[in-house]
Amino acid sequence: MRLIPFLFIVALLALTGLLYIRLAPMQVGRWHVDPLTATRPATPNAYLLRDADGDAPAARFDVPLPQVAAALEQVAAAAPRTVTLAGSAAGGFVTYVQRSRLMGYPDAISIRLTHEDGTTRVSVFSRSRYGRSDLGVNQARVTRWMAALAARLGS
Repeated sequence: MRLIPFLFIVALLALTGLLYIRLAPMQVGRWHVDPLTATRPATPNAYLLRDADGDAPAARFDVPLPQVAAALEQVAAAAPRTVTLAGSAAGGFVTYVQRSRLMGYPDAISIRLTHEDGTTRVSVFSRSRYGRSDLGVNQARVTRWMAALAARLGS
């Protein structure tokens, strides 16, 4: 008879944990970080598109920054379960939160747009809030978003 209350408590704790993961707010001060100066986490659950020390160099488009920003907003709006956490693409620095379909795990995607030498550079820092490994989700997202951005810009 003691097993039933124990199982109930375990189930209640599990449900509480899942609800916390799905509903916990993302703190702007912690997650809205500039990809150009962000410190890479010790865990392998992030992907950094940045010149010099990133996982890959920043993307470059031969298009003015306002046009890249508008296309980026369209790419993010088309991504499922994605909301803006802080900033704006038009302002050159924005952070989005995208949640996984089943469990609602949040990932933060910070993007910096900079104009230099007639091109717009797009630096991205995508990382998971929970877990040690992301199973390649952040890299796949950044690759997918940059391909969609290139397609929208016709480059």
